[in-house]
Amino acid sequence: MDKPLSLPIFRCISEVVDAKGVRAFVIGGYVRDYYLRRPCTDIDVVVAGNGVEIAEALGKKLHTPVSVFKTFGTAMLRADGMEVEFVGARKESYSRESRKPAVSAGSIEDDQLRRDFTINALAWSLNAADFGMLVDPFNGMKDLDSCIIRTPCDPDVTFSDDPLRMIRGIRFAAQLGFDIAVETFDAIVRNSHRISIVSKERIIAELNKIVASPVPSIGFDLLDRTGLLPLIFPELAKL
Repeated sequence: MDKPLSLPIFRCISEVVDAKGVRAFVIGGYVRDYYLRRPCTDIDVVVAGNGVEIAEALGKKLHTPVSVFKTFGTAMLRADGMEVEFVGARKESYSRESRKPAVSAGSIEDDQLRRDFTINALAWSLNAADFGMLVDPFNGMKDLDSCIIRTPCDPDVTFSDDPLRMIRGIRFAAQLGFDIAVETFDAIVRNSHRISIVSKERIIAELNKIVASPVPSIGFDLLDRTGLLPLIFPELAKL
């Protein structure tokens, strides 16, 4: 297995962020999938500052076009066969009626805390001083080794804030063959009714990923046991 951050793009990002005097980290699925030895072509970079500015500076350095999504405060470019997305570190707060958060600038610690699961909060530093250092405040590596899906903070808060995360947790369990931690599973049961605020389109997208997983029955069994299945498919409750 190649060393972490062996692609040339990572050194290029490191040079840009060091020149700008900001901290930056690879975070989420790319880090998780590296340790699971799963292929991944999407790289998420979180910047303790303006992520769009870093993406544009990198685009100039590489003579590569940058797509900016002002609504979301993100930017994306392609390099080394990868899609690299940049965003500023942020913290979020939610209202009961919506899964769309109020967003404000934050630290890498804030950004990791807002992640859905510990295995998706793993990060590698991109700055030269500690290039490749793993930042793992919630023992995500332990959960990877134990094949456990667990939230980084109170699962009731995690799922009430963004109920789609309940289906995402089940989807990861089906995709990876992981178990859902007892406290996380119980919180899905308690908060299953909150799925009503999530759009059908987002739910369908997750269900399609469950269907495409190695053993879809795992996902649908979990949907049933947590009480989500009849809420997603009300017609089942009438049978």
